[in-house]
Amino acid sequence: MKGLRVIGGFFFISICGIVSERFFEAHRFSQRNILWLIILNKKRILILSYSFSSQTRNLLNGLIEGLEESGIEVFWEQLNSVTELRFPVGSINGTLLMMAQSFLRKRYPIHPLNPLCFGQWDLIVLAGPTWSYNPSGPVLSLLDRDGKRLFAGKLVLPFISCRGYWRVHFYGLRGLLRRCGARVAAPIVFSHPTPEPWRTIGVFLKLAGKVPEAGSSWFHRFYPKYGHSREQVEDSRKVGFELGEAITAGKSLERPLFPTPVRS
Repeated sequence: MKGLRVIGGFFFISICGIVSERFFEAHRFSQRNILWLIILNKKRILILSYSFSSQTRNLLNGLIEGLEESGIEVFWEQLNSVTELRFPVGSINGTLLMMAQSFLRKRYPIHPLNPLCFGQWDLIVLAGPTWSYNPSGPVLSLLDRDGKRLFAGKLVLPFISCRGYWRVHFYGLRGLLRRCGARVAAPIVFSHPTPEPWRTIGVFLKLAGKVPEAGSSWFHRFYPKYGHSREQVEDSRKVGFELGEAITAGKSLERPLFPTPVRS
């Protein structure tokens, strides 16, 4: 009797093994499929960005490095304008014209986004520089064309690179995002570390085609570098890691996680 039970148990286990094998074969569950299932369980962040002079791009390289170190899956889509926007502008008159148009929120049409951008994300980071107290023209164009489809019902975190005057930019962007149906997280802001009035003068001269940070002139003593510092790029990496950990832990992003600006 005992022998029959052992044989029966062995037969049952064999049948279960065959059924399981057939099931996995029928559904094509290979090691690669299982790996993809594990990857899909990661938190996923979409980064949409525009960078005119590479300052935002440099910060995002650090941010993404930190996010990936924390185990976040990142997809980065960089906005490209249909008409080439040249940096530097190259003349004082051209710089003044661009500043005036940006103050009036001139739009610059952009090329279509990768279709993957319209998927499901745990967080969308919308990154770009401040142009005359406003979001850049390509970012405004993105909001006009794809805003409701991209951002409705999504959590969006503004990431701002600026000279120092970020509040009007953020408040205006927050209003536009809310009109698209987005939930807006507290912003991450990096401002140029050079003190005023030198950074405003330096940025204007740089846009006009000058190189104010070069040489050994008296101005160089007050304006040693254009844009963000290496320390800020490293800070951005740390911010990315902490942001990734906060998302993984399910912490709310409605309140600031970091000082604003992060480093000035």
